[in-house]
Amino acid sequence: MLKAIGMARSTYYFEISKTDKVTQRNENLMVDIRAIFEHHKCRYGVRRVYQELVHRGIVVNHKRVQRLMHQMNLLGKRPKEKYHSYTGTVGKVADNIIDRNFTANAPLQKWTTDVSQFSFSWGKCYISPILDMNTNEIISYDLSQSPNLEQVHRMLNRAFARFPRVKGLIFHSDQGWQYQHTSYQCALKEHGIIQSMSRKGNCYDNCIMETFFGRLKNELYYGYEKEYPTFEAFANSLKEYIDYYNNERIQAKTKWMPPARYREASMCFG
Repeated sequence: MLKAIGMARSTYYFEISKTDKVTQRNENLMVDIRAIFEHHKCRYGVRRVYQELVHRGIVVNHKRVQRLMHQMNLLGKRPKEKYHSYTGTVGKVADNIIDRNFTANAPLQKWTTDVSQFSFSWGKCYISPILDMNTNEIISYDLSQSPNLEQVHRMLNRAFARFPRVKGLIFHSDQGWQYQHTSYQCALKEHGIIQSMSRKGNCYDNCIMETFFGRLKNELYYGYEKEYPTFEAFANSLKEYIDYYNNERIQAKTKWMPPARYREASMCFG
């Protein structure tokens, strides 16, 4: 056959060896991809897996990563979509200063908070976190079996213990009764914080926090409810996840760094 087509034997064997090398490189790359995917508990999609490979010094095209992940049937988790059509009006307690402008030039300029519910066979529990709009870092949080005022104050105290100097910071929330309470408003004023509140019933006025809740529930809660037989079991897993989210999970917004590392870098060079 080689004589008939006028091809040298060396060319034939070179092509075979070349194919074998590509196959070997792909196999090695697939090992790295699977290791990253499993380390992050199947939470990462193509973009984050690709960035982790880049951080490890592996030179590869993102399309190749996409093709190999598709071959291995490795699919990252996607948040469930929600829709609320009610617009509402601006509250009387505080103006909507943020007005959907979730951008910030540096850490500790804009924070947001909200409360979200989890339902289990043993009952319900509620998370109340603070998120920095510049870094997406969870500044502090509290998990409670009752969404009461004490929960919000524990969250605030933990945040102020970490960052006692936040004068001029804008703190956004919805119109929940906790955020309209006098003691909550006083706590913000004592630290020189400017309060901002969404329009009634409009999730888009605080979509940055809604996005976090969606990611949290998609990666820790949906489909895993039976893995938490007690409140304590879920609380421990949530603590582990928040630490992972702040210190390990990379994001496009933070230049593919974990939120805490991005904050540290911003404050060093800011």
